[in-house]
Amino acid sequence: MINEAVNCKYCQSDNVIKYGTYGGVQLYYCKDCGSKFKDDDTTFHMKTPANQVTSALNMWYEGMSIKAIARNLKQEHGNMPSTATIYEWIQKYTQYATDSIKDYKPTKIGDTWIADETVIEIDGNNVWLWDIMDNDTRFLLATRISRSRTTQDAQMLYDRAVKMAGKEPDKVITDKLASYLDVRYGKDTEHIRSGPFAVENNTQLIERFHSTLKQRTKVMRGLKNIQSAIDFMDGFFVHYNYLRPHTFLDDKTPAEVAGIDYPYQNWADIIREHKPSKPVVIEHQPRDKVKLPVVQVGRPQKRKRYRRKLPT
Repeated sequence: MINEAVNCKYCQSDNVIKYGTYGGVQLYYCKDCGSKFKDDDTTFHMKTPANQVTSALNMWYEGMSIKAIARNLKQEHGNMPSTATIYEWIQKYTQYATDSIKDYKPTKIGDTWIADETVIEIDGNNVWLWDIMDNDTRFLLATRISRSRTTQDAQMLYDRAVKMAGKEPDKVITDKLASYLDVRYGKDTEHIRSGPFAVENNTQLIERFHSTLKQRTKVMRGLKNIQSAIDFMDGFFVHYNYLRPHTFLDDKTPAEVAGIDYPYQNWADIIREHKPSKPVVIEHQPRDKVKLPVVQVGRPQKRKRYRRKLPT
């Protein structure tokens, strides 16, 4: 029977039926989009309201540690989830966010790019964070983490940026690191090595970005390995480009200015869109047709032992 009082929380359809209970809570099933859901603000299989999960993700990518996030939720909502639970939220929705941007490419990238590298600390060890940004849109074209500062590292950064932008730039501005000298830039691309006090063609824009990023990467000291840091940077890439408005861009995101029509405005939209899998129906074979394995009952027979004959 159709339930007219409840609309689907994902597609807003009223073609919804009751679908049993889970933990004493009524579940519903949408016949239009195939989603199973609860009629409240919590996500499926979770007891915490979506707004608290959203706050946790925002706080994480704005630089708060997981322990600080737990204390903040306790003070504001009277709910203190474990640090393991918060980290599970971050991993789960960061993966969904990074998957959601795979088919989006900027269409209005400028012709001047700025590249820089900075050192960050992960579990007591120093690694290098490389970034390259479009000067006009502030869109972060590529980011990567490495243990070295070689020409190969700089080349990989540049190649990723070209792939993202779909073109070569007119100018690439870098600092005086020797690794940038032997990079294979575009045929018509000018490489400008900027000095620390240069008035024009300087790297101040991305250095300010790195200064901001370092405030956020303080939490990376708690990460145990470089893969965890890469996962963090993948999530920060989405947060910075697609979800965080910039004052310099008239409170628009770099993705908006770069011509990307991204459907989500914040982490709350991403969490709401992260639908549970459709229910799987398992067809059971009738009991009388199931062939059961033959099991021997009783004591097993003893093996015959043979004595090895000694040579005469």
